[in-house]
Parts: sequence; structure tokens; C-alpha cells
Amino acid sequence: MNEQINNLFAELPSALVNEVLQCTEGLSQALLEGFEKVHEQREQWRKKLMNLGILRRESELPYIPIPTTCGVDGSYAIEHLLTNDLVAAAAVAVEGLTPPSETRYWPEPRHKVLVEMEVHDSGTGTILRAFMIGMELELASNAPHELVFIDGSLTTPLIYFNQAMIKAKEAQQLKITQYLTAGIVRFLQAYRVILSSVRTDRAWVAVPKYTTRREIGKIIEWPETYDDRGLLSFLLEPGEFTQPQVLQQPQQPWHLNTEAVAFEEREKVSRLSEEIIDLLTNIQVIYYRPYSWLPALRLEASRTVVENHARLALVLHGVKHQCGAAAIMEPFPLYMADRMVKHLPKSIPAFRQITSQRLAETYHGNVTEVFMGLHGYRTEWGF
Repeated sequence: MNEQINNLFAELPSALVNEVLQCTEGLSQALLEGFEKVHEQREQWRKKLMNLGILRRESELPYIPIPTTCGVDGSYAIEHLLTNDLVAAAAVAVEGLTPPSETRYWPEPRHKVLVEMEVHDSGTGTILRAFMIGMELELASNAPHELVFIDGSLTTPLIYFNQAMIKAKEAQQLKITQYLTAGIVRFLQAYRVILSSVRTDRAWVAVPKYTTRREIGKIIEWPETYDDRGLLSFLLEPGEFTQPQVLQQPQQPWHLNTEAVAFEEREKVSRLSEEIIDLLTNIQVIYYRPYSWLPALRLEASRTVVENHARLALVLHGVKHQCGAAAIMEPFPLYMADRMVKHLPKSIPAFRQITSQRLAETYHGNVTEVFMGLHGYRTEWGF
């Protein structure tokens, strides 16, 4: 352990390390004051939650057998080479802890992947990220399980799609632009299925790790320095959840740019985006704390799910069953999917090396030109 700690500072000047350590004293004091303030007002805020009918217990809901679950996550990576960019994106679906009576079989592959060589372009990361999200949505919409966990917010796909479609107008030469515009209808159809959740034997729930939204904070009127998830992690007791609240809407209306889409598909994409924007206004938010060792989990789902007591009970029971390990701070299938996709950026240098070797075997010029052209400078990645 000491060796690992020493390696963390091996490349830093000792004076810089000492100054950083001195700064942590002030940070610790500021955090201590914040914790003490929350502790002093905890009972007052809990009472207000109760009086407004926001605080509920899972015992109020009917008992539902443990549902089958899966989690979907994705990642992308861009290896910037001297002459080109090596890009890769992947989405994986991982099944959760299986109930004892489950015999259902989900045939493989439970993943989607893209690997391409692209010219240098500033919009590559934005477009590749949107394509990754599209693959995630397709996997999630086709999953045969009763409860499907999605990493991140339900609003994230529309934001990423819009950003990518704006960039796509200026990056028509990229192969991934063609892949995105060719698949955007499929991606939006999968997105619509997830947001509507009309099938009673399926429920899609988004579990964002990081959020600054304050749907409940605005009602309770606690300080704006506290976001809902952070404060509710201290206010909720194990087994408690909040009354569903309408998702906080953005300051500017949702929209999706369609100029990069082929003319014959543009009307279909516009119609799908209008349906999706309408569905986003009906998304409901719940904070649920299943165990004492877990922070409050933010759950986003369609109102058709959370306003039905049986379907809401299925969601909460599935979350609780998949959060049984104290070392895992999110539902188990999401944790495993996250671990898998995080290895994609780490493996990109190996893919580059294999490509270099195969190219060198058939290149008729000076082999050093191959290794120079495929020299990697840095890797850009995201989830």
C-alpha cells in the first residue's frame, strides 16, 4: 500500500505535494462545517418532507416477486495518431443476479461494437459518443428482462444526439457520421420505447450517478448549494423513497437538429423527436435508499411505471435485490457493465499495435513509415 501511495507522487515536485497537502486542511474544515449544518437541520427537513407527503416507505407498496434485471452501459475511445484517428465505441448489457426460479435465456451477443479509422476532425468525439448512446438504447430496448437499468439520465441521449447532429453537418467526410445518420431512426425508435414504457412486463429505469437537479430541493426550499441526491442521502432512512416528482425541465426547450439527416428520412426523424420531447415532459423522478450503506439512488422512469403501484414495487424490489453488496454503490448489473466498458480505452493501444503489425507485413515501402504514421499521441475517451 505504501508503495502505491509513493508512486502517486513520483512524478510531482515535492514542494507542490506539500502545498496540496496543506490545502486539504482548509477543505476538510469546510466539509466538516457542511456536514454539521446538515446534521443540525436533519430532523427539521425530514419533518417537512413528511408534512408535504414526499416521504414514503417501501412497505406501503404491494409485494412483487424479484424481477429479472440487466444493466446497459457504453464507452468510446479515440486514439489520436500522427496521420489518422483510431476510434472505437462499445455498448454492453449485463444480466443481474438471477432470481432462483428464473429459466429465461438471453442469447448472446449482448453487446454492440464499432471500430474505425478516421481522418482528424474536432467533431469525432461528439459524433462517436452519440453513436455509442444509440447502441446502448438499442440493447436496452431489446432486452427481455422485466427491469432494465440504464446508466445516466433519460435526458442524456437527446442532448448527445442534438450535439452530434449539429457537428455532423460539418463532418460529412467521417464514416461515423454516415453510421449515425443511417441509424438515427432506429436509435430514436428505441429511445421512444424506453421513454413510453407501455409494456407492462417491462420497465426501464435510468440511474444517474452524478446529478445537479433539484426537483425536491425547490419544493422544500433548502439552500441551492445542496443537490437533491447529496442531501437526501443523509435525510432518507433505509427503505424510504420519495413521492415521484416531475423531471426538472431545461431553461430552453428540448430540440433535435435534423439538417444532417437524409431528406427522405427527415420527416420521420422530426416526428420521432417530437414524440420523444413530449415523453420527456412525463418522466418522473424518485430517490430511494434501499440500505444504510448506500446513498440515495436517483431513479428516472416513465410515469406509466411510477404511477402504477405494482410496477413501482417491481422497480424498487429489483433495485434492492441488485444492491445487496456493501462494496457496490449502484445496482449490480450496472456496476459490472461499467467495469467492462471502462476497459475499452485501456485496450486501444493494443488494437493500434495489432493494426501496425498487420500493416507492416504487407507494406511495400519503408516499414518505419508505418510505425511513425501510427504513432499515438493521446487517447480521448468517455462513458
